[in-house]
Amino acid sequence: MNGLVDRLQRRWYGGEAPGIGLRLLAAIHAALSALRRAAYLRGWLRVQRLPVPVVVVGNLTVGGAGKTPLIVALGERLRDAGWRPGVVSRGYGRRGREPLTVEADTPATDAGDEPCLIARRTGLPVRVDADRVRAARALVDAGCDLILADDGLQHYRLGRDVEIEVLDGVRRYGNGRLLPAGPLRERPGDRPPCDFRVVNGGEPRDDEWLMLPRLLDARALAGDRVLPLSAFAGRRVHAVAGIGHPARFFEALRRLGIELVEHAFLDHHVFAPHELDFDEPLPLLMTEKDAVKCRDFALPDAWVVPVEAELPDAFYEALLARLDGLRTAPAGAA
Repeated sequence: MNGLVDRLQRRWYGGEAPGIGLRLLAAIHAALSALRRAAYLRGWLRVQRLPVPVVVVGNLTVGGAGKTPLIVALGERLRDAGWRPGVVSRGYGRRGREPLTVEADTPATDAGDEPCLIARRTGLPVRVDADRVRAARALVDAGCDLILADDGLQHYRLGRDVEIEVLDGVRRYGNGRLLPAGPLRERPGDRPPCDFRVVNGGEPRDDEWLMLPRLLDARALAGDRVLPLSAFAGRRVHAVAGIGHPARFFEALRRLGIELVEHAFLDHHVFAPHELDFDEPLPLLMTEKDAVKCRDFALPDAWVVPVEAELPDAFYEALLARLDGLRTAPAGAA
């Protein structure tokens, strides 16, 4: 599977031209996506509106743009501003299909790794359900007055008041082609522009907001011990990342002077203990998203590196001003 992903990545971002088979599949993808968008636009399929504002956060590309840290940052800032936000997610990779409210001790196998991370970091209500509308209604019934929809730009059935696109500021849209010939779920010109575009790193362009991921102190995978990452500077460590863009995590550690033995896994990889039992006895640094799936492993000297999304105050001011206008307006009226 890693070999297939590597070949696709070279075509999406590395300058290799996709073959005719990938281009034909992309053409089918384009036709089906256009038909689905038209069905909602023309009312053939019904958009479901909620009595509270809905903020959808997602990508036009697949994987690795930094959506989860942004959801965490948004949830905390909105709560501080007096909102009672809840998060809905499909719960990618979880076992079972029953709707589930995610608690701090919910296993990642039951809820998905990203919903577990969001619930533990924020303490906000998180609901996973393949039916996002049903999940959102459950959160409203539980007292939430604002819904954050995780990865829902293409889920047109759920009505929304604000759309936030997250984009890798370096790789951006790659070769600009639709899946599987390129990394795009939708082409930017095929849909109305989102209300906000947040770029993770790189150089923001007009009407884009720069998000900078900041690595926080390392926390022991088992126990309460905390160490500054500077404690690992000049040392050799195992670095584990099963996320959409592992290279970003590795590069951030290297900039801190840490020497890495890299172990990249596929996004949402379900770890087994033996996969992290390395021959060389070194400290192990892993992403927070991976840690929620490994917390019961007896790993010596294993550390979790959380990431915090930093955005300009002006971004939050613009978003809150938009949402304040919806406190008394009907949902979807903006």
